[in-house]
Amino acid sequence: MTSGAARLTQLMARGAEFLGSEVAILCGAMSWVSERNLVAAMSNAGGFGLIACGAMTPELLDAEIAGTKALTSKPFGVNLITMHPQLMDLIAVCTRHDVTHVVLAGGLPPAGSIEAIKAGGAKLICFAPALSLAKKLIRSGVDALVVEGMEAGGHIGPVSTSVLAQEILPEVADKVPVFVAGGIGRGEAIAAYLEMGAAGVQLGTRFVCATESIAHANFKKAFLRASARDAVASVQIDPRLPVIPVRALKNAGAELFTAKQREVAASLDEGKVAMAEAQLQIEHYWAGALRRAVIDGDIEHGSVMAGQSVGMVTKEEPVAEIIATLMREAEVALAKRG
Repeated sequence: MTSGAARLTQLMARGAEFLGSEVAILCGAMSWVSERNLVAAMSNAGGFGLIACGAMTPELLDAEIAGTKALTSKPFGVNLITMHPQLMDLIAVCTRHDVTHVVLAGGLPPAGSIEAIKAGGAKLICFAPALSLAKKLIRSGVDALVVEGMEAGGHIGPVSTSVLAQEILPEVADKVPVFVAGGIGRGEAIAAYLEMGAAGVQLGTRFVCATESIAHANFKKAFLRASARDAVASVQIDPRLPVIPVRALKNAGAELFTAKQREVAASLDEGKVAMAEAQLQIEHYWAGALRRAVIDGDIEHGSVMAGQSVGMVTKEEPVAEIIATLMREAEVALAKRG
């Protein structure tokens, strides 16, 4: 083993042990993309796959977990959205299947959810978009954190990955494993975050064009053609409607979303919907728009969610090769630093 490889193994040991995987690389949960095929391929290749539950019903999640188990005997996790109206039922499905890790995304865990996940025996991972929230989540009993910057694809916060990592890692990395995400496309960046104290990393965009990904050929072509500057954040048009920005490739779908926001804001004005329902409508809009692009291949009117690392996605290749490349790049970077 080279000095770089030995150092990388050492730096990733904590994250890999926590996940039960060979390498501490999570595949970010991407709605419609992170389904049984990509999840199983990720775990089989030594990484850690995450099923994107998104707007799935408990019945659909049940089938997806069973389908994933048929393709891999390695551990994988499930990503649940905190605002899902059937969150507790989804947690029960994960418990029934002995899912080892549950990720809660999209806001602070609602009352009872942390206890339900832990009682089911799963390890709980949450997103921390600020240091104060990271500390609060640790106090409330989460087992690990994902620190994701605005360079990521899909729903994003306002702060860059490098700033969040500098702010959060020195303060909490000794307390729980922290995985850094957002804009990571090469192994050199992985090495840098590990040296800063991260237990591992999470990448989504880099795996969209994996051979095992079921994303439509048009969706993959859009990624292969895109550069970093093509992945832009959506604009919030009404301050009363707390819409979380979404990063996606520029297309006509962005204008459709602006129109959707106006429509929902008008419904709020007229008292036709409550705020929670308005937010849910927006979430369902994204789920539908994303499906149009990922599954149907309508990359003009659908949502082509992508992170700014999209420019580093240059070919379709198996998950195992993507992981091997990232690890090799990280090893070389660490060897150079002695």
